[in-house]
Amino acid sequence: MKVFVYGTLRNGEKNARILKHARLLAEQSWTDDGSLYDTGYGYPAFAADKSGTVYGELYEVNEEELVKLDLLEEYEQGRVNNLYERVTQTIHTDKGSISAYVYIGRKDLFKRRIPTGDWKEYIMIKEMQTVRYFAYGSCMDLKRINEAGVGGYFRKIVGVGVLDNYSLKFTRKSPTDNLGRADIVEDGNGAVEGKVYEIPVSVVEKYLYVREGVPFAYRPTFVSISMNGQHIVALTFVVKNKDPETPPPIEYEVEIFRGAEGFLSEDYLQKVKKQIDVLRNHEPLGI
Repeated sequence: MKVFVYGTLRNGEKNARILKHARLLAEQSWTDDGSLYDTGYGYPAFAADKSGTVYGELYEVNEEELVKLDLLEEYEQGRVNNLYERVTQTIHTDKGSISAYVYIGRKDLFKRRIPTGDWKEYIMIKEMQTVRYFAYGSCMDLKRINEAGVGGYFRKIVGVGVLDNYSLKFTRKSPTDNLGRADIVEDGNGAVEGKVYEIPVSVVEKYLYVREGVPFAYRPTFVSISMNGQHIVALTFVVKNKDPETPPPIEYEVEIFRGAEGFLSEDYLQKVKKQIDVLRNHEPLGI
């Protein structure tokens, strides 16, 4: 059985322990058939409508885990006026779409709409002072960051992160030059290396959101990375509407490699260089 979770059951959140043995099918998943609300009780509620997109994670669970989820959500089959109802909806992932259970909130829970549809991003902005940020593209390079006057906030590099089950792709075709910009795609095939900064959340809003073209070009999201022998959850950005791969401009490639020097592995950088060379010498690749 497949379940889409969007709130406190997500990785790193307070109820994630319930799904610690469940199989994660997609860290990047979403549905276009709902909107998200802050209940005011420390957890969100999902409204089934066509007004927005809700982001979360997709798991495969067994009967025992499903029973635990039903208890948490105060759902009982056939009971009138459950706190949440368990229904089936279409969930989208980087690898395709699938049907899964979603817990729909009771109407009296809908206190404050979360415009982005992402509970983790909402909590970051609302409650956190600093966040770990996984940079895999040109944001590894401090030159442009310094030129923007925010370089002092990116001095704390806490390590190199490895993001498994994702591939680096150039799926963002910039309208300024019609060439590619970096993206991560959860295809289950590869691994992406990147620098991990610890930065103020205020800089995320005032600088990174503007630089990444949020919410139209990229969207903020959270990924589980390996760093210094530990698994941590970090903020990153993914392309919202992915195009077929297109080679990046030379100056963008220079920024990636300049920022990666001395941090990312030589094997990984050689792989990226080969990928770009292939894109430059062939027709655009499908994602």
